[in-house]
Amino acid sequence: MTHSSSPSGTPQNDTLRGIMFILIAVNMFPFMNIMVKVLSTDYNTIQLVWARYAGHLIFVLILFMPRRGWRLLRTRQPVPQIVRSLFLFTSTSCFFFSLNYISVPTASMINFTSPLIATVLAIPLLGEKVGIRRICAVLAGLIGAAIILRPGGVESHWAMFIGLGSATAYAGYQLLTRWTADGDPAETSIAYTAVVGAVVTSFALPWVWQSPDNWLDLAQFIAIGCIGGLGHFFVIRAFQHGEVSIITPFNYAQLVIAILLTYFIYGELPEFYSWIGAAIIIASGIYITFRESRDR
Repeated sequence: MTHSSSPSGTPQNDTLRGIMFILIAVNMFPFMNIMVKVLSTDYNTIQLVWARYAGHLIFVLILFMPRRGWRLLRTRQPVPQIVRSLFLFTSTSCFFFSLNYISVPTASMINFTSPLIATVLAIPLLGEKVGIRRICAVLAGLIGAAIILRPGGVESHWAMFIGLGSATAYAGYQLLTRWTADGDPAETSIAYTAVVGAVVTSFALPWVWQSPDNWLDLAQFIAIGCIGGLGHFFVIRAFQHGEVSIITPFNYAQLVIAILLTYFIYGELPEFYSWIGAAIIIASGIYITFRESRDR
């Protein structure tokens, strides 16, 4: 009995598992982000970032430490791993901070520019060759971002540029993830992101810590940590089972959940021009993903 295969050669059942894993992840992240926004009115951003990475670290210790021990942190490229992890920490911090001022859907739309920024940065940093079609897609995506960020818009706020900083930092994280992928196992890379994020925020925690005011807030802090760890794990699993060109487009589904949650809690919807900008960014991101997959 033979397994049916996708056109790319990946077994169909494996691809379906990958899609299932990414859908689980993208349905979790908007809940984490909306909880961060709710809690940000009473708690410092650093404390919220700490909760996210503490949960991630606990998850890594439970999942990988028993069979790998301290070898889990053994790396051939310590500096790139640490810098890569700092990029992700910076991205998370900027994204969470921006939620103090802008909606989750708007922050998510801006964050979707990270693949476009990564494509541009890959030219000088990784020496990648980018054809005219991908350059045009990047320019189109940046126009989409400009539509969302435009001064004088209904949702226009300086914190949008903090969100753009988050996308830029995440692009750096993506590039260094490619850089380190051949030298270290995935478990080591995951562990470094958890350890660096948890350690950095722990240094600042004594100055910003505020005990949760009630059981609901405490439950949300715990949920942020759990989703941070589990969500990251499901994303990794998704790309282990499916082709990048197939899995990546499903990442944009989280925008739908973010919009629904924001409307349910705050009664707000993105303005018309934000929808236009988001559509351009998403279309550009999907096109670039397919082109990169074909070029490889």
